[in-house]
Amino acid sequence: MSAEPSDLNKVDSAISGLSSSPPEVKGHRRASSSAAGVYNIADLEKEGKELEIAKETQQLNWRLNTSPSTVDEKEALKKYLTTPPVKKIDLHFPLGLEVTARNLKGVTIKDALDAIHKQFKKKKDDELELPVLAGFEWDKEESWTRLIVHQKKEGQASGGGKKKNK
Repeated sequence: MSAEPSDLNKVDSAISGLSSSPPEVKGHRRASSSAAGVYNIADLEKEGKELEIAKETQQLNWRLNTSPSTVDEKEALKKYLTTPPVKKIDLHFPLGLEVTARNLKGVTIKDALDAIHKQFKKKKDDELELPVLAGFEWDKEESWTRLIVHQKKEGQASGGGKKKNK
């Protein structure tokens, strides 16, 4: 069954004509959703620009299997994970697990915690040997495009559990 050209015009009027191909429209939209000053990490590597990791990640004492909203330092969650900010970054765990944090406006600490939490939310405390985030490390020798996730036994203010002897 063929539609009349006038019917097609009604449907297509919302698209403002079919002369421009959809990939152009998509490409244009994508550029505007990406914030200025936010980099693709591969470009930073080509330019040799070094990353700095937000120091706040080391003081969060956040348990990997709890929601990032449980973090005491709510303000820290809004900060960029790296300087300069990047659109996405891989977070690599020592045992080989890798998760990717993404945000076209710049990956924040919360984006990183969300990506990690997605992997660990179904785990119970006793299933995790090192359940607390100790921070991230950027080792450009190993990989420019990912951060190494450091974990520790327990946070400073966790009740119950064994204390470490110093």
